[in-house]
Amino acid sequence: MGWWYVDADTLAAGRFTLSPLSETVAAVMSLERGEPAHPGDQHWLNLHRPAYRARLAADPTTAQLIRAALGRFWLADYLTPTPTGDLTLTDDATPVLETELSLVRSTPPATARAHLARSLAGPLPALLDRADLPERTADLLHWVWTETVLPTWPRRRRILEADVIARLQHLTRGGWAAALDGMRPGMRWLGEGRLQVNVDEYPPRDLTGTQLFFVPVTPQHGWASWNARTHAITYPCTGALTPRHPMPAPAPLPSPHSPSRRPGPPARDTRSTPPHPVTPPLTPEALARLLGPVRATVLTLLDTPKSTTHLVALTGQALGTIGRHLKILHDAQLVERRRAGRSVLYYRTPTAEALLSAQHPPTQR
Repeated sequence: MGWWYVDADTLAAGRFTLSPLSETVAAVMSLERGEPAHPGDQHWLNLHRPAYRARLAADPTTAQLIRAALGRFWLADYLTPTPTGDLTLTDDATPVLETELSLVRSTPPATARAHLARSLAGPLPALLDRADLPERTADLLHWVWTETVLPTWPRRRRILEADVIARLQHLTRGGWAAALDGMRPGMRWLGEGRLQVNVDEYPPRDLTGTQLFFVPVTPQHGWASWNARTHAITYPCTGALTPRHPMPAPAPLPSPHSPSRRPGPPARDTRSTPPHPVTPPLTPEALARLLGPVRATVLTLLDTPKSTTHLVALTGQALGTIGRHLKILHDAQLVERRRAGRSVLYYRTPTAEALLSAQHPPTQR
């Protein structure tokens, strides 16, 4: 099996972080594989796979390049640079994506060809014996991000942040074994500092003195990546990206040109049809009288973990106002907070859940 030795200091400093590039690479894997993991995936594939296939049909070099990069059992290393975890994410994550893509673009051509030969487990086709492979790869990833991921990035981000909160809760209650077991197929905590990453026969790696990141993505894919200073495990999160409007009947999909080697796909709306806005839940009148209208609204909105910035956008209140109300709710043990990357997410406590549940008539419970 493939396992990593993770010393106590490295494990204690381990962090969850989000990566627009990782989300995009996982989306490419889904578009190539064409096999939905759930109905939301089918909807997303129906919307975007035809355009993706048309783009590759018009550019045979890039088509062969991306299929070589995805390989059979190994991703080309330059396709998945290890996240740094120090980039601030907002609902417009394109600047972060551009920063991450710069690592792909700056790959020396000879290095890219060597990585591709490894992912193919054999010599490169003559068509790929050229110097512009990193640039072509980055251009396709940028297209997939812009056309298929970005329009629903705010919703994807909320799903990913909720997964991080759930993992941190498992960590608090059951330690790293509870947080890591089942994170991705074949992964589990073996004890004595050993983390099984997969069931393949790869040499063990010693992570002592490096930074360890865990990176959730909404498509059902995952991989491990590393460099001299950092290691990262990208894993499929537990939430599903489902469409906000009725899904059309699934159309038959053409079979993919080549198989992918990792589990399943994601979902999202068209570029020309923006995602339907999320309608905030109504604030119960009695709760507003008890807590005050703003605090009651904030508590109602925390049906999923949200950052202060997200709550400001939903309520129209000033940042300082939301911050003060969150502090009061936190002091009253109605909300908790957890750090996810560089964001702080707030979520309801069991006491708050009981308080919200009590606002509904018995017939609605």
